[in-house]
Amino acid sequence: MTEKEQVFDIKCCRCSRLVEFRREVSKKHPGYYAAPVPAFGDVDPALLIVGLAPGMHGAHATGRPFTGDDAGTMLYEVLFQYGFSSKPESHSADDELQLFNCCITNVVKCLPPQNRPLTAEVKQCNAFLVAELHALKKGGVVIALGTIAHAAVLRALGVKLKAYKFGHGEMHKLPGGLTMIDSYHCSRYNTQTKRLTKPMFQAVFASAKSKLSACHDTQRKL
Repeated sequence: MTEKEQVFDIKCCRCSRLVEFRREVSKKHPGYYAAPVPAFGDVDPALLIVGLAPGMHGAHATGRPFTGDDAGTMLYEVLFQYGFSSKPESHSADDELQLFNCCITNVVKCLPPQNRPLTAEVKQCNAFLVAELHALKKGGVVIALGTIAHAAVLRALGVKLKAYKFGHGEMHKLPGGLTMIDSYHCSRYNTQTKRLTKPMFQAVFASAKSKLSACHDTQRKL
């Protein structure tokens, strides 16, 4: 394992601003998880979904990505629809929900003030994303939720950001045989304003499912 690839550390304290903010939130909400949030799902998935950061009353409270607030409502419904999840809803880290051949993570593992991580914090956390990308199966697919996730994936793979432009539904062939599909983030703001509709989100996962099925068929014939 290189210096750029590091296993998730639940005790990580590298970003002083985020550490201090966690402490402030914990005083107001002593029952919250209030720590770096690990990825959730299979350890060697075919599909990796990359979000931005834990929400204050969501993952920061529950300890599971996209769980506990509105951000994950559409995500888990669509995951269930396409066979990646055992349930269409995620309520808590101990609700026995399972993901199949899929993993969900965030670019930044800690809650940032106003849900806006600094560029330095995104780069500091990138080593964990490197490890998560390397854990993907051959021919794996990454769904990047938003422009920051899109850029973080490229940075983790050592690819020039200008080489791949973000666009909802766009599919990019990446080094190592990986494919990235861009999507608007499934935040409450985006879904309520209809910037991201359920059919739009379903189309992204339909593309991912089709890509994975085609890859599986090709490998089986080899």
